[in-house]
Amino acid sequence: MTQPHLSVPPPPGRAEIVDWLSGLGERPPGSERIDSMELAWLVHQVEQRYAIELGDEQLERIHTIDDAVAVLAEVLTSHV
Repeated sequence: MTQPHLSVPPPPGRAEIVDWLSGLGERPPGSERIDSMELAWLVHQVEQRYAIELGDEQLERIHTIDDAVAVLAEVLTSHV
């Protein structure tokens, strides 16, 4: 008997991260930096969707949207 394959959503892309951050309110157009409140919100979204926790090492590397895309891709592909 084989176990069913659980489908894991792919790591979020840039557009998805921007969309998640918009949940906190309007972002200035072209804003790349992620402030501490946005980082906390992003972590919450990731933990809810992917059921993983991000460590301090990963969080310290996230300062911009591109950083978030890269770190999340790295963390999520290593958990598959």
